[in-house]
Amino acid sequence: MIEKRQFYIGGTWVDPVTSRDLEVIDPATEAAVAVISLGSAADVDLAVEAAKAAFAFWSEVSVDERAGLLQRVIEIYERRSGEMDEAIRLEMGAPVDFARTQQTPSGVGHLQATLEALKAHAFERPSPRGGSLLRHEPIGVCGLITPWNWPINQITAKVAPALAAGCTMVLKPSEIAPLSGLLFAEMLHEAGCPAGVFNLVNGDGPGVGAAMSAHPDIDMMSFTGSTRAGVAVLQSAAPTVKRVALELGGKSANLIFADADLETAVRFSLESCFSNTGQSCDAPTRLLVENSVYEQVVALAETVAPDTKVGNPQNAGDHIGPVISELQFERIQGHIERGVADGARVVAGGPGKPEGFETGYFVKPTVFADVTNQMSIARNEIFGPVLVMIPFKTEDEAISMANDTPYGLAAYIQTGDPERAKRVSRKLRAGSVYINGASPDWDVPFGGYKQSGNGREYGEFGLEDFLELKAITG
Repeated sequence: MIEKRQFYIGGTWVDPVTSRDLEVIDPATEAAVAVISLGSAADVDLAVEAAKAAFAFWSEVSVDERAGLLQRVIEIYERRSGEMDEAIRLEMGAPVDFARTQQTPSGVGHLQATLEALKAHAFERPSPRGGSLLRHEPIGVCGLITPWNWPINQITAKVAPALAAGCTMVLKPSEIAPLSGLLFAEMLHEAGCPAGVFNLVNGDGPGVGAAMSAHPDIDMMSFTGSTRAGVAVLQSAAPTVKRVALELGGKSANLIFADADLETAVRFSLESCFSNTGQSCDAPTRLLVENSVYEQVVALAETVAPDTKVGNPQNAGDHIGPVISELQFERIQGHIERGVADGARVVAGGPGKPEGFETGYFVKPTVFADVTNQMSIARNEIFGPVLVMIPFKTEDEAISMANDTPYGLAAYIQTGDPERAKRVSRKLRAGSVYINGASPDWDVPFGGYKQSGNGREYGEFGLEDFLELKAITG
């Protein structure tokens, strides 16, 4: 059993003010693999005090010194990447190869993109007419709350630009996937991060998240998670009028037109939806298909879906693992059962666990056909390996259906017509649009429209989220 009950505050590991243990469950075995302590508002106060004290120093540190810290963190991260692989496997059930090739490398990707953005950023520049000086300054003490589905990805996407901007911070990683965050704190300490610049307090939303959001000495909250929880952060932050950056849920549409390479498009669509066991906020979970090829695409999906294997995360290979928890498993099963009850056609998968996986929170990769855009499974973020297929007649109808959602994080287009791809992408209300299987780099802005959040992360865009703009005239 791994014991990680302490928090990282003021450059050292400290005991919680009041001890309250929580077991970390391996979702593949349902067994406890670690124990942490849940913090409280008193722990948040101590961490914020340390961050506030450090801000006077860190906000004045040169760009070269901040860049030097990021470079040292990168070197340590790369050396200890095997430990990160194992932490992510244990805490969220990511298969070993997926952790090694996708989850863990995301941390280095954000650190490197932020380092490049920091070196290139003009913190001072003249105003357009030249009469004033425009100056970027760190916003202050930042509260960072990160989710469990891509744990180190979201931690580094926030911590790296906050450090680069000259901010100090308090991080609350997900309490059900805290091991990667604790390991990253060790890396920052080893890299010589000055005391109080980075602080970590474990805890749940009511005990720590709410205290951070409402804290008068936190100048900014950066939150990634569900839309429901994001609303709670906004409400708690409102009385102190602090900046709030949110990256929230999604129900991303994926448009397949008849002129696409259908087999390639279907394979990409299913692999992208099922990747990370469907636990990605920007996953293409609504597959909108042009009516003339709809049944052909459904047949292809039925053929391709069994290629997604479910496997033990400890085993090498290209397979998906369990979902994060029993609660999440039950929620996904409820969505699948609701889809069946509403009359959607099960093309692959369905309710229950895959054969041979009685232990662990494993879900059958599931595909529904004959779905309407008003069904529950088409409206709600399921956050599991569940794809819904919906036919459309015209390009305009496809765009209307894609936009008919409270979310707007991502959208996907599969077409053989470059002009159509450009035309449709401009009309989709989403923060990112991916054409024919393209994927972005770490310096492309990431964030959403509507209830998918506000602000943008990654690279220079993430850096600017943590900066205030001052005009000096005269």
